[in-house]
Amino acid sequence: MILLVVDMQKGIVDDELYAFDSFMEKTVRLVDAARKNGVEVIFVQHDAGENTGLSVGDEAFEIIDELSPEQGEQVFVKKINSCFGNKDFREYMEKQEDRRLMIIGLQTNYCIDCTVKSAFERGFEVLIPEGTNTTFDNDYMTGETCVRYYNEDVWEELADIVSVEEAIDMFSRK
Repeated sequence: MILLVVDMQKGIVDDELYAFDSFMEKTVRLVDAARKNGVEVIFVQHDAGENTGLSVGDEAFEIIDELSPEQGEQVFVKKINSCFGNKDFREYMEKQEDRRLMIIGLQTNYCIDCTVKSAFERGFEVLIPEGTNTTFDNDYMTGETCVRYYNEDVWEELADIVSVEEAIDMFSRK
Protein backbone atom coordinates (compact mmCIF):
# COMPACT_ATOMS: atom_id res chain seq x y z
CA MET A 1 0.00 0.00 0.00
CA ILE A 2 1.08 3.56 -0.70
CA LEU A 3 -0.25 6.70 0.98
CA LEU A 4 -0.39 9.50 -1.60
CA VAL A 5 -0.46 13.02 -0.14
CA VAL A 6 -1.62 15.52 -2.76
CA ASP A 7 -1.00 19.29 -2.82
CA MET A 8 -0.60 19.90 0.90
CA GLN A 9 1.21 23.13 0.11
CA LYS A 10 1.52 26.34 2.09
CA GLY A 11 -0.30 28.37 -0.56
CA ILE A 12 -3.34 26.07 -0.69
CA VAL A 13 -3.77 24.80 2.87
CA ASP A 14 -6.04 27.44 4.36
CA ASP A 15 -8.58 27.58 7.18
CA GLU A 16 -11.23 28.54 4.58
CA LEU A 17 -11.24 24.89 3.43
CA TYR A 18 -14.36 22.95 4.41
CA ALA A 19 -13.98 21.24 7.84
CA PHE A 20 -10.40 22.49 8.02
CA ASP A 21 -9.51 21.52 11.60
CA SER A 22 -10.88 18.00 11.28
CA PHE A 23 -9.27 17.58 7.86
CA MET A 24 -5.87 18.63 9.20
CA GLU A 25 -6.09 16.40 12.28
CA LYS A 26 -7.03 13.34 10.22
CA THR A 27 -4.45 14.01 7.52
CA VAL A 28 -1.55 14.47 9.96
CA ARG A 29 -2.72 11.42 11.92
CA LEU A 30 -2.73 9.25 8.78
CA VAL A 31 0.71 10.34 7.62
CA ASP A 32 2.11 9.68 11.11
CA ALA A 33 0.47 6.24 11.24
CA ALA A 34 1.73 5.32 7.78
CA ARG A 35 5.29 6.25 8.74
CA LYS A 36 5.03 4.39 12.04
CA ASN A 37 3.88 1.24 10.20
CA GLY A 38 6.42 1.39 7.38
CA VAL A 39 3.88 2.33 4.71
CA GLU A 40 5.40 4.31 1.86
CA VAL A 41 4.33 7.96 1.83
CA ILE A 42 4.55 9.87 -1.46
CA PHE A 43 4.01 13.62 -1.76
CA VAL A 44 2.90 15.44 -4.89
CA GLN A 45 3.04 19.21 -5.28
CA HIS A 46 1.19 21.30 -7.85
CA ASP A 47 3.23 23.79 -9.90
CA ALA A 48 0.81 26.37 -11.33
CA GLY A 49 3.53 27.98 -13.46
CA GLU A 50 5.81 31.00 -13.38
CA ASN A 51 4.56 34.17 -11.71
CA THR A 52 1.58 32.43 -10.11
CA GLY A 53 3.06 32.37 -6.63
CA LEU A 54 2.57 28.58 -6.61
CA SER A 55 5.65 27.41 -8.45
CA VAL A 56 8.97 25.79 -7.62
CA GLY A 57 10.96 28.22 -5.49
CA ASP A 58 7.92 30.05 -4.11
CA GLU A 59 7.18 29.83 -0.37
CA ALA A 60 3.55 28.93 -1.19
CA PHE A 61 4.77 25.93 -3.22
CA GLU A 62 6.39 24.26 -0.20
CA ILE A 63 4.71 21.40 1.66
CA ILE A 64 3.26 22.50 4.99
CA ASP A 65 5.52 22.10 8.02
CA GLU A 66 3.14 19.66 9.75
CA LEU A 67 3.74 17.13 6.95
CA SER A 68 7.30 17.85 5.86
CA PRO A 69 8.59 14.88 3.88
CA GLU A 70 11.08 12.75 5.75
CA GLN A 71 14.36 11.54 4.32
CA GLY A 72 13.74 8.90 1.67
CA GLU A 73 10.13 9.85 0.96
CA GLN A 74 9.35 10.48 -2.69
CA VAL A 75 8.24 13.97 -3.79
CA PHE A 76 6.89 14.59 -7.29
CA VAL A 77 5.80 17.82 -8.97
CA LYS A 78 2.81 17.98 -11.32
CA LYS A 79 1.59 20.68 -13.67
CA ILE A 80 -1.90 19.27 -14.31
CA ASN A 81 -4.58 18.06 -11.92
CA SER A 82 -3.86 14.32 -12.03
CA CYS A 83 -0.74 13.13 -10.24
CA PHE A 84 -0.40 10.63 -13.11
CA GLY A 85 0.29 13.59 -15.42
CA ASN A 86 3.85 13.51 -14.07
CA LYS A 87 5.72 10.95 -16.20
CA ASP A 88 8.14 10.00 -13.41
CA PHE A 89 5.29 9.44 -10.95
CA ARG A 90 3.32 7.43 -13.50
CA GLU A 91 6.32 5.21 -14.28
CA TYR A 92 7.10 4.75 -10.58
CA MET A 93 3.52 3.71 -9.85
CA GLU A 94 3.38 1.31 -12.80
CA LYS A 95 6.28 -0.63 -11.21
CA GLN A 96 4.41 -1.17 -7.94
CA GLU A 97 3.33 -4.73 -7.20
CA ASP A 98 0.96 -3.64 -4.43
CA ARG A 99 -1.90 -1.97 -6.29
CA ARG A 100 -3.50 -0.37 -3.20
CA LEU A 101 -3.32 3.42 -3.27
CA MET A 102 -4.71 5.54 -0.45
CA ILE A 103 -5.24 9.14 -1.58
CA ILE A 104 -5.52 12.18 0.72
CA GLY A 105 -5.14 15.93 0.31
CA LEU A 106 -6.37 18.81 -1.83
CA GLN A 107 -8.62 19.70 -3.57
CA THR A 108 -11.51 17.27 -3.72
CA ASN A 109 -13.00 18.59 -6.97
CA TYR A 110 -9.72 19.08 -8.83
CA CYS A 111 -6.55 17.14 -8.17
CA ILE A 112 -8.03 14.49 -5.89
CA ASP A 113 -10.85 13.72 -8.33
CA CYS A 114 -8.52 13.50 -11.34
CA THR A 115 -6.04 11.35 -9.45
CA VAL A 116 -8.75 8.98 -8.16
CA LYS A 117 -10.06 8.48 -11.70
CA SER A 118 -6.58 8.06 -13.19
CA ALA A 119 -5.58 5.54 -10.52
CA PHE A 120 -8.78 3.55 -11.01
CA GLU A 121 -8.27 3.49 -14.79
CA ARG A 122 -4.78 2.09 -14.23
CA GLY A 123 -6.05 -0.78 -12.10
CA PHE A 124 -5.28 0.52 -8.63
CA GLU A 125 -7.50 -0.28 -5.68
CA VAL A 126 -8.24 3.27 -4.56
CA LEU A 127 -8.87 3.97 -0.89
CA ILE A 128 -10.20 7.29 0.41
CA PRO A 129 -10.23 7.81 4.19
CA GLU A 130 -13.24 9.86 5.29
CA GLY A 131 -12.50 13.49 5.98
CA THR A 132 -9.04 13.50 4.38
CA ASN A 133 -9.87 15.47 1.26
CA THR A 134 -11.49 18.87 1.15
CA THR A 135 -12.03 22.00 -0.91
CA PHE A 136 -13.25 25.58 -0.84
CA ASP A 137 -16.72 26.95 -1.47
CA ASN A 138 -17.15 27.88 -5.14
CA ASP A 139 -19.72 29.62 -7.34
CA TYR A 140 -21.73 26.41 -7.72
CA MET A 141 -21.68 24.72 -4.35
CA THR A 142 -20.32 24.89 -0.83
CA GLY A 143 -17.18 23.00 0.10
CA GLU A 144 -19.32 20.66 2.17
CA THR A 145 -21.65 19.85 -0.72
CA CYS A 146 -18.71 19.36 -3.05
CA VAL A 147 -16.89 16.99 -0.67
CA ARG A 148 -20.05 14.98 -0.07
CA TYR A 149 -20.86 14.84 -3.80
CA TYR A 150 -17.48 13.38 -4.76
CA ASN A 151 -17.02 11.09 -1.75
CA GLU A 152 -20.59 9.78 -1.66
CA ASP A 153 -21.55 9.79 -5.34
CA VAL A 154 -18.85 10.38 -7.97
CA TRP A 155 -16.31 7.93 -6.53
CA GLU A 156 -18.87 5.33 -5.45
CA GLU A 157 -17.75 2.83 -8.13
CA LEU A 158 -14.11 3.94 -8.23
CA ALA A 159 -12.91 3.90 -4.63
CA ASP A 160 -13.52 2.40 -1.24
CA ILE A 161 -14.35 5.09 1.30
CA VAL A 162 -13.04 3.96 4.69
CA SER A 163 -12.90 5.50 8.14
CA VAL A 164 -9.59 6.87 9.38
CA GLU A 165 -9.54 4.06 11.95
CA GLU A 166 -9.95 1.46 9.18
CA ALA A 167 -7.19 3.14 7.19
CA ILE A 168 -4.79 3.03 10.15
CA ASP A 169 -5.70 -0.61 10.73
CA MET A 170 -4.87 -1.32 7.07
CA PHE A 171 -1.41 0.19 7.62
CA SER A 172 -0.72 -2.22 10.45
CA ARG A 173 -1.80 -5.16 8.25
CA LYS A 174 0.06 -3.97 5.14
